[in-house]
Amino acid sequence: MPAGIKCDLHLHSNFSDGKLSIAEIVDLYGSQGFGAIAITDHLCEKNNLIGKVSHGLSYSLSKETFAEYIQTLRKEAERAWLLYDMLVIPGFEITKNSFINHRSAHILILGIEEFIQPELSVEEILEIAKSKGALTIAAHPFHTGDFEFQTFYLWSRREKLKHLIDAWEMNYRKKMVPEVLNSGLPVIANSDLHHLGHFNSWKSKIYTEKTQKAVFDAIRRQRIDFFLDSNTPTQYAPTGVLFTQDFHREKTSTP
Repeated sequence: MPAGIKCDLHLHSNFSDGKLSIAEIVDLYGSQGFGAIAITDHLCEKNNLIGKVSHGLSYSLSKETFAEYIQTLRKEAERAWLLYDMLVIPGFEITKNSFINHRSAHILILGIEEFIQPELSVEEILEIAKSKGALTIAAHPFHTGDFEFQTFYLWSRREKLKHLIDAWEMNYRKKMVPEVLNSGLPVIANSDLHHLGHFNSWKSKIYTEKTQKAVFDAIRRQRIDFFLDSNTPTQYAPTGVLFTQDFHREKTSTP
């Protein structure tokens, strides 16, 4: 089996509500020895008050900024590969926020460069993404413990939607959620990074070759373990190996 590669597939840049540029994220993760990351800036719907405010504050991608976003991702992906031997996967986070938690859903769409209308229904978005070969991840589908919009739509409909969702986030940064971890559904750990302080988080180690297709296949087949980064880098230059605490999930069968 190939050596595990460190991954974090839920990262936000200043194209939405993140503090770092895509280039700074690449240097941060490249300097820490990661093998694959995904940039997943928010793509908020515009048909409700919360979405309109998010767009007004430039906390969301839009149809007008999407092409520049993809172009920047391509450029930085090439640099990341040449400089750090790190795979950068294009992505975005469909963001449906509501004052009613059970109507809210955040969906990571990875591996495609085509705009998907966020005003479509959750089911339509997932079906379109899957038809284009995307990897779909349910982002923090539980109560995060923070004062923010909670996203219960996907988890409350998991039996209906599980064939359209490739993996479910089982952590919120340093908080692990046993209900998701032990659900029998495919799981993943990401940081949901918006600023440097979020780097200290559970993340994933994936056992596969370093290609987008191989990473996606490994996640779907759960060739995966988890680790906790316990230090926060203070700069984007190489700083040596971070201390990590490994977490190995019990596997009942070989993927």
